[in-house]
Amino acid sequence: MIDYNDRRFVPRSNSANGEVSTEVVFHYKQTGNIVTCSYAGGRILSGQLIALVNSEGRLDMRYHQVNDRGELMTGVCRSTPEVLPDGRVRMYEEWRWTSGDGSSGNSVLEELP
Repeated sequence: MIDYNDRRFVPRSNSANGEVSTEVVFHYKQTGNIVTCSYAGGRILSGQLIALVNSEGRLDMRYHQVNDRGELMTGVCRSTPEVLPDGRVRMYEEWRWTSGDGSSGNSVLEELP
């Protein structure tokens, strides 16, 4: 299992219907198989997520965030990790809004060095 505790990630790409930009920093914490995260930056004033991680390091998460329009947005996401040659983690994410228009998208996060 990948240990996500105290890792920081930034987006490298996101679908046009997403709110996450390259200015957002995600700070992950982990206890057992429970992962939590606080994030902010760009259009996101404050965001949090909670996830369960399986033995392969995949995350099944729920997230909520307040954007720069003062809207509370919620969603679900499944993340699949790739361990890079230097030991950092890249996350391939498939997400869907459970608020707003209910659309879905993809993003890629990469661990900061």
